[in-house]
Amino acid sequence: MSTTAPFRPAADTELSAEAAALATGPAEHPIHPAHTPTGQLSFGAFFQGVNSSTIWRLPASGDQVAWESFEALVRTAERGKFAAFFLGEGLRLREHRGVPFELDVAGRPDAQTLLAALAAITDQIGLVATQNTTYNDPVDLARRFQTLDLLSGGRAGWNVVTTDNAWTGENFRRGGYLDHEDRYVHAEAFVEVAQQFWRGEQIEHDGAHYSVRAHGDLPRSAQGRPVLFQAGASPAGQDFAARTADVIFSPHGTLEAAVDFRRSIAERTVAAGREANSVKILPGAEVVLAPTEKEADEKIRWVRDLQVGPEQAIALLEQYWGRDLSDFDPEGPLPDVAPEVAESGVTRGAGFQFAKAEELTRAWREEAAEKGQSILEFARVKAGSRRGTFSGSYEAVADRLVEFAQLGAIDGLNITPWLIPSGLDDIVDHLIPRLQERGVYPTDYAGSTLRENLGLPPV
Repeated sequence: MSTTAPFRPAADTELSAEAAALATGPAEHPIHPAHTPTGQLSFGAFFQGVNSSTIWRLPASGDQVAWESFEALVRTAERGKFAAFFLGEGLRLREHRGVPFELDVAGRPDAQTLLAALAAITDQIGLVATQNTTYNDPVDLARRFQTLDLLSGGRAGWNVVTTDNAWTGENFRRGGYLDHEDRYVHAEAFVEVAQQFWRGEQIEHDGAHYSVRAHGDLPRSAQGRPVLFQAGASPAGQDFAARTADVIFSPHGTLEAAVDFRRSIAERTVAAGREANSVKILPGAEVVLAPTEKEADEKIRWVRDLQVGPEQAIALLEQYWGRDLSDFDPEGPLPDVAPEVAESGVTRGAGFQFAKAEELTRAWREEAAEKGQSILEFARVKAGSRRGTFSGSYEAVADRLVEFAQLGAIDGLNITPWLIPSGLDDIVDHLIPRLQERGVYPTDYAGSTLRENLGLPPV
């Protein structure tokens, strides 16, 4: 069992009313009897490439596929003692209503190729590639990850994803062969084959989707094997993470939601026969900072205005209406037409799987009318609400993160910069020093491997 001592806040630490309410009950386990908060935070930097949050409209906006952008961002992250640098995966251009999404101007380069190059110019930051279990073969992918792990001195990580949409499948001979409900069953078998390969075992796997006869042929790395990340927030995704993952990403920005998610993961992890602290939780976050709350509010509005222009606002609504809305004025009211179909399909976009489109769009029209919001104003508010609560003044965000750490609600953040390549500068220069002063963020790397720097046990 873990011997980590419970984290106790300093005597002069004053919790907010929300944090104090969540901490009521048995002081030694406000989340789960077997869970012990460490009170420490780790950061990851998530270079998504094409996405809906990185600003393209400024002269300072960097090229999303240029080496200089990746190099500059990873060097800043390592200067800030970030535990990991993550790359998103894009096997095919995203689709919107059945056609390539015109607001995505480029695809994503291959993650493992880029990370191998970045390994040569970095010393301690972890290098994590998002890679798909549906459209890869387990032994081939495991061998490439083990190569990266060896070349980097034990700094590789794998963000396990289970994409099964039809348009991505068209890139592959197998097509979209995997039923949606089978994606985690398939992924778990895939990960088990990879782990057998990393352990140097003789592999004999006969499953529903493939058969494998292989043998691991590379030595173990300094951290034993690549660190496994997973981002599923559904019950099936949480169960998969509880059984297999070292780290899980979550979309939960509020303190109450983060505590509930931590409790759920701890319960599922214990039920899977692992210790309650086995899985680290790093919520995805956008972090916009300024010296004061007033300046931060102004900056957040400025960022949101640049992120969500007229085209993005219309595209956001089209995902939910399921029809062409280009004739509607972004400065006018929400569309007064019904969605094209009540049941949604994957052709509306990977970000939208909502069965009650008619009910939702009606509620949105009523909400926008009540608040006097145009399409553009409404879209900016909705986009902002999905990006978490870790923005504000340097001091306020630092205090907020201390509360999350004290309760054990999270183990850090996986931060998507709103601007490439300078979007981490405020975090490294102003937020991290304040977190270090409060004793919740490392002043130096704990070791040379990703596993050490995330506070994970050896394997």
